[in-house]
Amino acid sequence: MRILILSDIHSNIVALEAVLSAAQPYDTVWNLGDTIGYGPRPNECVATIHTLASIMLAGNHDLACLGLLDLSDFNPDARAANVWNGDQLTDDHRMLLEELEPFQLINERVFAAHGSPREPIWEYLLTRYQALDNFRRFEQQVCLIGHSHVPLVFRLTPEGRCEGPSSPDDGTTLTFETGFRYIVNPGSVGQPRNQDPRAAFAIFDTTTDTITFRRVRYDIGLTQRQMRDVQLPEALITRLEYGI
Repeated sequence: MRILILSDIHSNIVALEAVLSAAQPYDTVWNLGDTIGYGPRPNECVATIHTLASIMLAGNHDLACLGLLDLSDFNPDARAANVWNGDQLTDDHRMLLEELEPFQLINERVFAAHGSPREPIWEYLLTRYQALDNFRRFEQQVCLIGHSHVPLVFRLTPEGRCEGPSSPDDGTTLTFETGFRYIVNPGSVGQPRNQDPRAAFAIFDTTTDTITFRRVRYDIGLTQRQMRDVQLPEALITRLEYGI
């Protein structure tokens, strides 16, 4: 089975459609949260992902757009975009997002959390010290995370040594080895933050027991025009072209 792993789409339908096209063929989609927020097309992104995904998590921006997190926890630009995104949601899409959790045990091998196992909503898991403690918070071989918008891999050796983070490039393939455990972030579809503006995603091939990291160019200018048309904050618009 080929599983398309996505995270942090952030209402960027142009990026999402580019990823869905570039990722073919795949059998299902696992979405690690923050489907909405920041960007200009929340309903289109929710509708598309709901049709394709067998796994959907809630992210902090999803919850904020629904009014389930305190908006004062966000910077002014993110707060304004979350309010706008929440106001656009149809009743059906609001109900769908309200049913989601920020973490899920997918199967005996894979656990998923938007932020991290120990703090599924808020933690930006970026350092080896954080990863080592988080490996203690789940039992499965692999944990998939999002939230930081940065593709990363941490590995725990059979001796208990935490390695990483490594930052996989486009086309990097990771093979899951027996006895080792992993924390994997595919990066962000809709708002990458590692100085690469291309949309990020990953393909988990259960036949070869590998995960391949991918980047794809999309029409950033179109997303920016969509954002300006609805008067979203200019800083959020500009950052897309720099991948920050």
